[in-house]
Amino acid sequence: MGDRGGAGGSRRRRAGSRVSVQGGGGPSVAEEEVRDLTSAPDVGAGGDAPVPTPAATPAQTPNKDGHVDVGSGHWELRCHRLQDSLFSSDSGFSNYRGILNWCVVMLILSNTRLFLENLIKYGILVDPIQVVSLFLKDPYSWPAPCLVIASNIFSVAAFQIEKRLAVGAITEQVGLLLHVANLATILCFPAAVALLVESITPAPAGKVSGAAVQHTVSYPDNLTYRDLYYFIFAPTLCYELNFPRSPRIRKRFLLRRVLEMLFFTQLLVGLIQQWMVPTIQNSMKPFKDMDYSRIIERLLKLAVPNHLIWLIFFYWLFHSCLNVVAELMQFGDREFYRDWWNAESVIYFWQNWNIPVHKWCSRHFYKPLLRRGTNRWVARTGVFLASAFFHEYLVSIPLRMFRLWAFTAMMAQIPLAWIVGRFFQGNYGNAAVWMTLIIGQPVAVLMYVHDYYVLNYEAPTVGGA
Repeated sequence: MGDRGGAGGSRRRRAGSRVSVQGGGGPSVAEEEVRDLTSAPDVGAGGDAPVPTPAATPAQTPNKDGHVDVGSGHWELRCHRLQDSLFSSDSGFSNYRGILNWCVVMLILSNTRLFLENLIKYGILVDPIQVVSLFLKDPYSWPAPCLVIASNIFSVAAFQIEKRLAVGAITEQVGLLLHVANLATILCFPAAVALLVESITPAPAGKVSGAAVQHTVSYPDNLTYRDLYYFIFAPTLCYELNFPRSPRIRKRFLLRRVLEMLFFTQLLVGLIQQWMVPTIQNSMKPFKDMDYSRIIERLLKLAVPNHLIWLIFFYWLFHSCLNVVAELMQFGDREFYRDWWNAESVIYFWQNWNIPVHKWCSRHFYKPLLRRGTNRWVARTGVFLASAFFHEYLVSIPLRMFRLWAFTAMMAQIPLAWIVGRFFQGNYGNAAVWMTLIIGQPVAVLMYVHDYYVLNYEAPTVGGA
C-alpha cells in the first residue's frame, strides 16, 4: 500500500509539474491552483476526507520559468470549493461591465438598422433651409417674438407695483390685488393672441473654482431695472437679493457649450425631419382605422427616435444652453439637474430632472402648503395639478385645441408614483421609471398629432354619407 501510495504521489508530482510547465493556461493555471490551495478548506463528499491545514501546506515557489510547482498530497488535485454562481446575489459579485458594454453595442446595432431602414425607405429628408424659411416666410408677423417683447410690459408692471409698495404709496392689500391681476393677464394674454391672431402657426408636422467678489444688496436697494433684467435672463425661476456669482467668464468652457448648442440644434432638427415626421405620418391611418395591433407597432417604432430626441434635448437645454447663459451672466449656481437617470421612484425623477422648476414649485407651492398644515401627499398632488395645468397650457394654446392629454398624463403621475413606490424597489423601480419615460411620451405625441390631423386636415363627411 505504501509503495502504491508513493508511486501515486510521484506520478501526481510529475503530472503537477507538467501542468505547471506545459499547460495551456500557463501562469494563470498555476495562479488558480495556488488560490485553490490557499482558499478555505474543502468539504469532501462524505465529510470524512482529511483536510490539510495551511501550516501543512508545502511552500510553493516559482521555478526558473516563473511557474509554481505544486507539492505532493492527494488534496492538490482538488478543483472544487464552496461557492455560489456569479449571478446569485449571495456570490457578492458586482462587476457586470461587460454586460453593460454588450447592451450598448446591441443598442447601437439595433438603432443603426432602424436608421438605415429609414434612409432606404424615405431617402434624405433633412433640410435646414426649410426650417429657416419657416421663420423668414413672413418676417412682419411673428406672434411668438412679439409675445416675448410684450412680456416686458408685465415685468415692468410688477416692478413698478413693488416700488410703490417699498415707499408705502399703496397698501399691501392693493399691491396683492395688482400682482394677482398682473399674473392673470400674463396667463390670458398669450392665449388670446394665439387664438385671435391668424398668422400664428404651430410647429410643423462644472464646478467653479475660486470665489467671486460680490457686493450684497438689501431691500429696497434691489429695485432697479438692472436687477430686474438680471433676474429675467438668469437661468432660474426663484428670485434672490444676492445670487451666487462666479469669479469670471471662462472662455473655453463657454466656447464648448456654444458649439454643443449649435451641433445639437442641427442634430435635433435632422432627427425630427428624418425619423419622427415619417413615422408620425404613417401612424395616422392605423389610428383612423382603429387597428390596435398597428397602433401598438407604430407606438413602439416612434418610442425609439422620440426618446433619443428627448435625451438630446435634455442635454442641449439643461447643460449646454443654461450653462451658456449662466457663464455669460456669471451666475454661480449651475445645478440645473441631478442624477434623475438613477431614479428608483417617480417622485425622485420629478424632483431631479428639472431643478429650476423643482426649486420654484418647492419654494412657492409645496413648502407654503406644508406650513399651512397640509398633508405631504395632498401638497404633492397640488404641485402636480399646477404642473399639469401649465403642461396643457403650453401645448393646447399653440395648437388651438384642448384635449387634456398632457393634463391627464401629468395627473396620472400621482397613482403611478404610488404604484412604483409600493411594488417596485431598487433596479426594478429604476426600470419602471425608464419604461414610463420611453413609452409615455410617444403616446402623448401620437394623441395630439392624431387630434390635430383630424381637426385640421381630415375632410368632414358630407350629408352623413
